Amino acid sequence: MNEHYIDALKALAEPNRLRLLWLLIQVNQRITIAEAMDVTGDTQYNASRNLKILYKAKLLTQEKRGKWVYYTLMPQFEPHLEKLVESVRSLPQEGFVDIMSRCKKRLSMRVNGECMVGAEQ
Repeated sequence: MNEHYIDALKALAEPNRLRLLWLLIQVNQRITIAEAMDVTGDTQYNASRNLKILYKAKLLTQEKRGKWVYYTLMPQFEPHLEKLVESVRSLPQEGFVDIMSRCKKRLSMRVNGECMVGAEQ
């Protein structure tokens, strides 16, 4: 059995990680831990931990740029992981209105496309 698929299912069993993945799918942009903290209201530890678990489950990629690590949705080439991402993409938006609004506001604070420390940091 494919360990990545099991890791992905375990990662998405936690509601905050499911919200983060849904958000990254919908906004189709990279996000930093600082931005994830402001959007989700999580502590730095929890936001970092959740993004790293999604990364280790092969659902996200990470890229270091200056002092920031940006996370983005990983393109899926394995059919079972692709279907898993598609199932998250198809979740009803009603349960995510607040997080989407906070995310759009937080991403609008970027300067030249780069993360700036937000009001919550």
